[in-house]
Amino acid sequence: MRIIKCLRHLPRGFTLVELLIVMTVIGILASISVPSYKRSLIKARETVLMEDLYQIRRATDAYYADHAAYPESLEDLINKRYLRGVPRDPFTNESEWECIPPEATDDGELAPGGCYDFRSVSDLVGLNGIPYNEW
Repeated sequence: MRIIKCLRHLPRGFTLVELLIVMTVIGILASISVPSYKRSLIKARETVLMEDLYQIRRATDAYYADHAAYPESLEDLINKRYLRGVPRDPFTNESEWECIPPEATDDGELAPGGCYDFRSVSDLVGLNGIPYNEW
């Protein structure tokens, strides 16, 4: 019976100061981890963009090797089965890519076809300082 009476007088719960200390520590940890998390998300998107551009450019080169002309659009690459589908730009979340026409050769003639290269239409700047539409 004495043990039960002693347990009733023990303080229960946390004090306001203890709760404030815990909340402060959680706030400090969150302020440290959130920027790192956001940066890792951007790096992951940049990796996806680089891989998409690599696959599109590889398919464009294969198309040129087979047809001696560049494709008019990404749809040509899909119709001829060089790509399965138009990839989504990870920054604009759309399937639009900028078509870069072929440059003139030394004799002043253009290579046949419409799109020598494809680039992102995003106006954001990468972590390396280069805009995504120049990658």
